[in-house]
Amino acid sequence: MGEVERRGLRIHYTDTGHGTPILLGHSFLCSGEMWEPQVDALSRVARVINVDFRGHGQSSHATDPYTLYDVLEDMLAVLDQLGIERAVWAGLSMGGMVAMRAALATPERVTGLIVLGSDAGVEGRLKLLRYRALGLVARLVGVHPIMPAVLKQMFGRTTLASRGELVTHWRERFGHVHVPSVLNGLGMLSGRDDLTRKLPRIEVPALVIVGEEDLALPPARSAAIAAGLANARLLTVAGAGHLVCLERPDLVTDEMVAFLSEVPHH
Repeated sequence: MGEVERRGLRIHYTDTGHGTPILLGHSFLCSGEMWEPQVDALSRVARVINVDFRGHGQSSHATDPYTLYDVLEDMLAVLDQLGIERAVWAGLSMGGMVAMRAALATPERVTGLIVLGSDAGVEGRLKLLRYRALGLVARLVGVHPIMPAVLKQMFGRTTLASRGELVTHWRERFGHVHVPSVLNGLGMLSGRDDLTRKLPRIEVPALVIVGEEDLALPPARSAAIAAGLANARLLTVAGAGHLVCLERPDLVTDEMVAFLSEVPHH
């Protein structure tokens, strides 16, 4: 385990394995723990850097507003501390948004992309209204009253019906989030810029994965990413929602390991 200090914030990460570096970025409300089903297998074929974003996990609370580009700079600071020049950037949802921005803003630091359940566009009006409503409730009474809505966004209907232990575990995790950090995170997601027309500039190999039952960022968003990228393959996973790496871990792990074997080493 390690930490990098950046502008008064502690960014926590783990560093395991050897080989091609892969940098993992998690979903909003989660942490690097989200990648637990993948880390061991990935570490057998790669050097795995698993980061807790600011405001999440063991990193510092996000008490001030921030953007996806601030998170990108946090990730680059981790790589710099470890002396890693280039890596495969893998991210789910918010993590995927950061990874795509890395490929555009600092292409010399990116050898490949794995983007799971994400979006290249701006936030939709309906989602913005929902964020405001959820944020108001969280600010007034905490996250527990909105937990059913959160779970339906994070897990597919198959998982909600059949994986009670997994859902319960993450319900507990979501219930202990730092509310000011969540509110600043919602602001970050709400204000993101549109990458849609820039995607063809990303030429590195890319794997795009999405759960067929993803309500948070439906499969059409991932299909648009794959279509926009210059060199991408799309995988739609049956029986999974937004947190596809937790819901169908074996399949996602196998696909990530296979992708790493195909990425040119530098």
